Amino acid sequence: MKQTLHYTDEKSDKFWRIETGGCALVVNRGRTGTAGRYEIKEFSTEEECEKQAVKLAASKRKKGYTDMPDFDAMHHFYFDTDEYGLHPLTSHPAFRTFFSDDLYYDCGDEEAPFGSDEGNDTLHFLEEALRKRPRMCVADFPRSLIEKEWGLLYFPPDPEQTAEQLKTQAAQTYHGLPGEQEILQTDQVILAAALGQIKIMGSLEPALKKSAFCSLARMERMYRLFWNWEQEEPPYAISIMRRDLMRWADEHPL
Repeated sequence: MKQTLHYTDEKSDKFWRIETGGCALVVNRGRTGTAGRYEIKEFSTEEECEKQAVKLAASKRKKGYTDMPDFDAMHHFYFDTDEYGLHPLTSHPAFRTFFSDDLYYDCGDEEAPFGSDEGNDTLHFLEEALRKRPRMCVADFPRSLIEKEWGLLYFPPDPEQTAEQLKTQAAQTYHGLPGEQEILQTDQVILAAALGQIKIMGSLEPALKKSAFCSLARMERMYRLFWNWEQEEPPYAISIMRRDLMRWADEHPL
């Protein structure tokens, strides 16, 4: 079930959306023209979930809500809830289409884009930033987060960097932290920001897309140089993210 309703009177102009998926439903409501608030509810069966969704929608109609056929779901912003965190129903429809692997909804796997502390924090800060400044330049966000918010060093991925240069950079210590760790952190933030922008907005700025591919390449190189990865194929998470970002890029060339 998926419905969007609208209510307006002399004092208010608001929307109310409901969508079901499996045994869960999401309600998204707020002032028209805003992202609104999200709430997820889970049920023991799909039948129970659908029944409750129909009941909730009927209740809104009794209060004067009517269909909102011109609601633009593709240009709406999608935000996770504090209670449930990562969830397909609080992700942009385009993100669900291109990034459907469980990896993208795993908050405990360090290799997952939002599973590490750095990735999870990046998504959280990005959501907060976009709520305040919906038209912000997300391509600048990774550097700003690392340098201004965390007070650490940002290491932009350079496709021209040689293996020896990367080894030298990684062997140094920065503010008491190993260079290897700091470089990895930059790549984790870049990837979380890129995937986070798609997850929230359904779009990806070209400069951030380029950085994401460069970060994936550098991460794979680090696995092989520092972490004894000898298999021909890259690690699973890198392979999945690269595959899905390439699919995204093919469908969104600009």
